[in-house]
Amino acid sequence: MRWDLHGLFVRHAREIDRFLRRRGHTPETAADLTQDTFVRVMTATPNGEGENPRAYLWRVARNLSIDLKRRERVVEHVHLADDDFQRIADSAPSAETVVYDRQRLAIVEKALLELPQRTRMAFEMHRLGEKTMSEVAVELGLSTSRTWTLIRRAYQHLRARLNEDVPR
Repeated sequence: MRWDLHGLFVRHAREIDRFLRRRGHTPETAADLTQDTFVRVMTATPNGEGENPRAYLWRVARNLSIDLKRRERVVEHVHLADDDFQRIADSAPSAETVVYDRQRLAIVEKALLELPQRTRMAFEMHRLGEKTMSEVAVELGLSTSRTWTLIRRAYQHLRARLNEDVPR
């Protein structure tokens, strides 16, 4: 016999929530525990005849409440002001940011390989080697204006590749 979980929820969710609030839980925590109760019942409903679904719901809610109270006794909660929290918050980029940045770097590396050799050299010397336009021009034996044109084309090519590969 399977229980009608929707019907159980409609009939008993409010009373379980009130029960959990009377046990000292905040309204938000009581709502979370009520939801957890129904998730637990949904994933572990006994199929035996004669089971009392209401009693099972209450037992699960009570056990979840007790477990939470035990965890709260073990774990010390410290309430911090936002300023204090910001001082200790991890400034490392998120995993999504790391993946996104690596994908963009791969696009740039591939785009650099697509450039003509002299254009790539001019760009790398200026951008990565931190040389001035004049220094790059002298090293490549070009005029400063021609060097600037090569570097500008490299930037345009890289931007075009990055814009093409941006997920929309």
